[in-house]
Amino acid sequence: MRKVGALLAAGILAGVPFALQDPAGALENGVARTPPMGWNSWNTFGCDINETLIKQMADTIVNSGLRDLGYKYVVVDDCWFNPTRDSAGNLQGNPSRFPSGMKALGDYLHARGLKFGIYQVPVDKTCAQYFGGYPGATGSQGHEVQDARQFAAWGVDYLKYDWCSPNGTIDDQVRTFAKMRDALAATGRPIVYSINPNSIHAKTGPQRDWGDVANMWRTTEDITNKWDTGQTNGYPMGIQNIVNVTVPLASYAKPGAFNDPDMMEVGRGGMTDTEMRSHFALWAMMAAPLIAGNDLRTMDSATATILKNQNLIAVDQDPLGLQARQISNDGTRRVLAKKLANGDVAVALFNQGGSTTTISTTASAIGLSGGSFTLRDAWTNAVSGSTGTISAGVPSHGTVVYRVSGGATPSPSPTASPTSQTTTMRSEVPA
Repeated sequence: MRKVGALLAAGILAGVPFALQDPAGALENGVARTPPMGWNSWNTFGCDINETLIKQMADTIVNSGLRDLGYKYVVVDDCWFNPTRDSAGNLQGNPSRFPSGMKALGDYLHARGLKFGIYQVPVDKTCAQYFGGYPGATGSQGHEVQDARQFAAWGVDYLKYDWCSPNGTIDDQVRTFAKMRDALAATGRPIVYSINPNSIHAKTGPQRDWGDVANMWRTTEDITNKWDTGQTNGYPMGIQNIVNVTVPLASYAKPGAFNDPDMMEVGRGGMTDTEMRSHFALWAMMAAPLIAGNDLRTMDSATATILKNQNLIAVDQDPLGLQARQISNDGTRRVLAKKLANGDVAVALFNQGGSTTTISTTASAIGLSGGSFTLRDAWTNAVSGSTGTISAGVPSHGTVVYRVSGGATPSPSPTASPTSQTTTMRSEVPA
């Protein structure tokens, strides 16, 4: 319903990093070190949301143990608002969908140890309004300061701010997104700022590092619950397509500022269990926000097992805040490595091909030296030893992840092999 293609372009703005609060509360010098974790309403429910649904999902997050694993942000996406503002120009919750009001919903979430996320746009219409799926025109254009204050008053902890317009240059986007960045900061309330410059916009894409503007930024058009849609950066994006775009952007990720490959499709069908596991593992390796998009109330045991994988959550939430870098990629066998805070390195052996294959790398290739290493399999928890070889038979579209420890102190970052196909994307003008 929502999106059409997006093409690549570049843009520049020198600005101040805007880093706020992470789900675990692990702050260092005021900077959030880890990407947010939680749940968003859009992928499963679209516009069909209400107060009861959000409360049920929140209760499920608590009762299922997901909250205690870090899933704390409950994000109410498009269509939560009244189609018109009040006489003073203030946003209002839709009275039939959210009869208790948005502050009461925030209070409900906070009382359960969760955090409150909400959706808005920097233009005149939200995505649903733009495409005629919801009435009105209640975007934040011209109301940035007013809306930021309203969000803070409601107890909002996370704002998803979605461009959703074909209009404007990249510089227009930067200036406009920065208005809300500054308005949120002025409220004095820590609010994670999540932007999407790619919605139906032909001048954006993955080429700009948005870390001076937001805590997280979408790298592609919208995700769908398919492995491969054949899109390079247009709607809709499959898991493999998003990985292809986002892996080369590793240098952009840092504590408090993360590439966002979009909300997860784990548990929504459309893929095999192996593909779902790869989806989650690769998001963890890319230091992506882990925002579930399935109906948590009805998830099966396979879905719960994936979302609750503590080994991979630990990789995603590592306080160094680094995204895995590509070590090699021959078109079928892809190796990613992510340096971790305690000196370990997480290694993903990702099979992009159509049949089982052996994927291998070495300790030296991922930045470790020495002759004795321990490998822990993130899925089976099995522990094995190695003198330097890291290898596994990996099924089609599967991803084996090892946490590698031992050896000497790792080098500052993994070194890509001569066969790596990593592409470094840079803005055209130096910042």
